[in-house]
Amino acid sequence: MVNKVLLVGNLTADPDVKATPKGTYIANLRLATNTYAGKDEAGNAKKHAEFHNLVAFGHTAEFAGQYLRKGRTLYVEGRLQTRSWQDAAGQKRYRTEVVVDDLQAVDKRPEVAAA
Repeated sequence: MVNKVLLVGNLTADPDVKATPKGTYIANLRLATNTYAGKDEAGNAKKHAEFHNLVAFGHTAEFAGQYLRKGRTLYVEGRLQTRSWQDAAGQKRYRTEVVVDDLQAVDKRPEVAAA
């Protein structure tokens, strides 16, 4: 059996990084990818955007918090995982995420503006 995800896309927001009480970092990221969806009546290419929830742990999460910001282009390898919980109203909720094994920025790091 194989559970492997490969994505290249852009971050839609800055990573949300937190540390557990034991000091392990966890980063939640949101990545947008585009898929070619044919052509419109004028012959222009149409794209379909898909949004992916990512979760990274440890050093990968630390890297995300230090170096990644909204708009960066990322290459991501991971696996799909669906978790469930009950919300405050007692409804069962589900969330499918990509658990990140490897993450690399594939664009140039933005220049820091001089103050």
